[in-house]
Amino acid sequence: MKTGLAIMVKTPGHAPVKTRLAADTSIAFAEEWHRRAADCVAKVSQACPRLCCYWAVAENDAADDPLWHSLPVLLQNAGELGERMARVHTQLMRRHPSAILIGADAPQLTSALLDQAAQWLAHEEPRLVIGPAKDGGFWLFGANRPLPLSAWTTTPYSRSDTEAVFRTAMQGHGEWLELPTLTDLDRLADLKPVVAELSALSQPTTAQLSLVAWLCLCTFTPASTA
Repeated sequence: MKTGLAIMVKTPGHAPVKTRLAADTSIAFAEEWHRRAADCVAKVSQACPRLCCYWAVAENDAADDPLWHSLPVLLQNAGELGERMARVHTQLMRRHPSAILIGADAPQLTSALLDQAAQWLAHEEPRLVIGPAKDGGFWLFGANRPLPLSAWTTTPYSRSDTEAVFRTAMQGHGEWLELPTLTDLDRLADLKPVVAELSALSQPTTAQLSLVAWLCLCTFTPASTA
């Protein structure tokens, strides 16, 4: 059976999207980035034959939004990020022997990395996989066992020590695989590293090439408006 993979997303027009990026640029830029990056992540994920992919949508009233018609939809429902990730992971584990969560902020990921994660989890013994982000968070997490809610909720998210604290909270629940570190685009300062990582891909998808072209055309005034 395939590994279940859920892409955690918010829906422009239903909730604020990428608020730190919007503060550095504009709401319009942040929303367009989220749409394009999510599309890249989905296409890369769908290219991995070991995965069964889903959108994990944050807003219950956005489940039928046309933006998410390309994949089956799971709902994150209410709560802090740790609660919502735990809920999505549990839903995936009910349908699949292992589960992976990713965001839409690292579109420079590759199907080879996702395949490596899925292969690692396809074993009888308990296993965990994580993809660290350069800001101290993580761009991917997966496990082949249900995990206690407390392991998700004791971590402070969106901090420079998030990944380290999260790994400590998950200790004892399986052997770890660590994937390469990628840059999440959370602020304008992350733009150049993300473009560099996208440009370094040996076999970029059409969506990734289009994203690079769009990012390279974007300019911002000193007042931080697009």
